[in-house]
Amino acid sequence: MERILITPRSFGKTDPAPFELLREAGYELVRNTTGAILTKEAMLEAVSSVCGVIIGVDPLDRDVLTAGKKIRAVAKYGVGTDNIDIPYANERGIKLSVTAGANANAVADYAFALMLACARRVCEIDALCHRRDWEKRIGADLFGKTLGIFGLGAVGKGVARRARGFDMKVLAYDVFWDDAFAKANGVRRAAPDTIFSECDFISLHLPLNSETHGFVGTDAFARMKQTAVLINTARGGLIDESALVDALSGQKILAAGIDVFEEEPPASEALYTLKNLIMGSHCAASTTGASEAMSLMAAQNLLRDLR
Repeated sequence: MERILITPRSFGKTDPAPFELLREAGYELVRNTTGAILTKEAMLEAVSSVCGVIIGVDPLDRDVLTAGKKIRAVAKYGVGTDNIDIPYANERGIKLSVTAGANANAVADYAFALMLACARRVCEIDALCHRRDWEKRIGADLFGKTLGIFGLGAVGKGVARRARGFDMKVLAYDVFWDDAFAKANGVRRAAPDTIFSECDFISLHLPLNSETHGFVGTDAFARMKQTAVLINTARGGLIDESALVDALSGQKILAAGIDVFEEEPPASEALYTLKNLIMGSHCAASTTGASEAMSLMAAQNLLRDLR
């Protein structure tokens, strides 16, 4: 019996249908039971006997794919493929799929939640109230402010739609510009420098690749308003984390809401000391609806490609 490796911890967590679908198709399932992202060493061992992989953010580089000599298909649980060596997978003839659109609304919701939480100091106030400190804390406004969106794909578009309810002026940058959507939703196309310098809130929704790695660094922070709020629910490598620590600790920007880090959990002790940083555990897509949709789509994609 052929085997399939499933690494995402939330895969099929609230609905067993994707597991049943794979088993009924005749496959034995190998699941990640560690409760954590698998290390490269664990992946090297886990892929040795499988024909297909449903992958989260665990490493699937050339070494791991080489160890998986029987792998014919990989289904990404999500849309970010920076943890997969795509050129080598293509060279091997391994089919690759993503769960496009399955978690877009959940991530857009979370991006907006981070904006509100940062602006209104929700986490800080909550922590103080739990210590019976009832002093008023002054926050920043969101309604009527200017939002900059980097990456106007499914999630970026969702954030732009939500911004309309807050009467925000929306500027966006994307290499593949959707003019029809922009016109219909009042989104203005802008260069990165303009977004960095003019926007009160900046939300990242770019893919991570060689061109976007470190996209927000020292120069970008220097252009931002001192009252700016930076949000990242895309990929950790988009931000130079040492520059982020410098900007937040030096009060060069107001706050940041970061759900993704280059290393998870991050090793930098400085990040954990920042009161104006709201940290997330890469959980923007972690809702019941999104997880169920991604699980089913990933299972269907993998079965299609294995057949």
